Amino acid sequence: MTDWERVKHEAASDAPVAYDPASDPYDPNDPQAVAAFWAAAQVRRGRGRPPVPVPRPTLNMRVDADVLAAFKATGPGWQTRINAVLRSAVEGGLGHKGRGA
Repeated sequence: MTDWERVKHEAASDAPVAYDPASDPYDPNDPQAVAAFWAAAQVRRGRGRPPVPVPRPTLNMRVDADVLAAFKATGPGWQTRINAVLRSAVEGGLGHKGRGA
């Protein structure tokens, strides 16, 4: 675990950052080296979500506005929570009762 008190103390003391030229890409205590490293850096991100073994199909369905609002009010991940509730219902046998249930 990180000792945050030690990190805060070291940051406040303005002590030099440990640097190993054999393994570190630049000297973090040299402002010109830091600027040169980040000027040449390239951030690469893949497009979209990471691939999954079995992709989930997109679903367009109507639900009561208050139900949707309640899930959205729980914050990010509300769609995943809806999926968990539906999965629980299916695993509990709700999905096997036929039409008109």
